[in-house]
Amino acid sequence: MELRLFHYIPATRSEGPGIRACIQVQGCPIRCPNCAVPQTWATDSGLTIDSVVLAEQILKEQPRVDGVTFLGGEPFAQASALAEIGRLVKQHGLSVVTFTGYCRDEIEKANRKDFDALLEVTDLLIDGPFQQEKIDFSRPWVGSTNQRFHFLTDRYLNLVPMFETLPNKIEIRLMPDGRILINGLAPIRGLRSLIK
Repeated sequence: MELRLFHYIPATRSEGPGIRACIQVQGCPIRCPNCAVPQTWATDSGLTIDSVVLAEQILKEQPRVDGVTFLGGEPFAQASALAEIGRLVKQHGLSVVTFTGYCRDEIEKANRKDFDALLEVTDLLIDGPFQQEKIDFSRPWVGSTNQRFHFLTDRYLNLVPMFETLPNKIEIRLMPDGRILINGLAPIRGLRSLIK
């Protein structure tokens, strides 16, 4: 199954618990105002890759990675392909974290097989659109207070008591071709202090 991809990170500590492969999909129908990555909105750009090929690439990173994170763009816009990846990596003991701009009840009420399939392989669902007026970086991995954590399995329940102390992080990568890639979340004042 074909997946439209904005970016793939083989290993990151900024997009969920532990060390994770990160699939950032291309295409988003939600288009939150002040989105950090509006370049992921278009559905006709990015790269295409077969979901099985990408799953195999992730599995080659074992035991270095604990799981895979799906973010966007909007993962539920490509739910079938991501569900296939999730199913394949979970067969090898990896976990799945899915970020979405939809609310969980919207996903469940949609009564769509592809949405249900992605929920079925997700251990931790982080839902809700980014809302600038509710900006908050005090919890890990999210940017506004309306965004919620849904533990769909018990895989990460042990993190609940630590949420007060788990910080948001960013990672900066210098690529061989000269590009600088940044992923994760941090307040802009924190980023400014890094650039002199």
